[in-house]
Amino acid sequence: MSNDIAYANRDFIPGADAFPPKWAAAAEQFRAKLLEEGRARLDQPYGSRRRQGYDMFLPEGAAKGVVIFVHGGYWRLFDRKSWSHLAAGALRRGYVVAMPSYTLAPEVRIAEITREIATAVRAVAEVTEGPIRLAGHSAGGHLVARMMCRDVDLGHAEARVVNCVAISPVVDLRPLIDTAMNADLRLDQATAAAESPCLMRDIRDVPVAAWVGGDERPAFLDQARWLAEAWPTARLHVEKGQHHFDVIEPLEHPDSPLTGAVLA
Repeated sequence: MSNDIAYANRDFIPGADAFPPKWAAAAEQFRAKLLEEGRARLDQPYGSRRRQGYDMFLPEGAAKGVVIFVHGGYWRLFDRKSWSHLAAGALRRGYVVAMPSYTLAPEVRIAEITREIATAVRAVAEVTEGPIRLAGHSAGGHLVARMMCRDVDLGHAEARVVNCVAISPVVDLRPLIDTAMNADLRLDQATAAAESPCLMRDIRDVPVAAWVGGDERPAFLDQARWLAEAWPTARLHVEKGQHHFDVIEPLEHPDSPLTGAVLA
């Protein structure tokens, strides 16, 4: 499996095993605080499957718009409950933040996950007002990039989407065919190409930032660059000194460059 090392993040991040429990603890504390303040709407369904739900966090005062954040985990791991704290920055800037979960591989294939996230975007749009900004990390970066492709049905939400930040995205899925994780993803050349945003040209006229840490694996630097090179709407941003796990942490802070990029 020649690409296993190329796409391995945990093996090249010092203290990598400490990140998931740290995320989960921070997220749980954040949700408890927002629930106490009456500013959390948890476990809102957007479909009938167990994982088809989203959590929504409300700002103080009137909302300026909506941020939808889609989590990563190579389409195989995690759910929305590990990332709640990443809503903090946009919330303090006056935005509603919604975080959906989705059914994981191998139960479903990536094309079905794409459709689930589109359904989640439409569902969030039905209960909110104002412009919609999309952000996602890793596999979530892939999924929000897919929302920019016109073969994805966003319904009435399409007109409200004004910005997209794909953080450390995987936008060409073909290299993943030659990895052990493909036992779960079940990609072949045709299905990988059909779900690869950087191979698509019929895209929505929405600004896209391909945001990646400067200390990430070379494959992820390549993936972000490929999206910026493929789409005239996309630009590349390399954040120096950050790796695949800590590159998302600035979303907790209202004045960070990453939060600013999402709210641009």
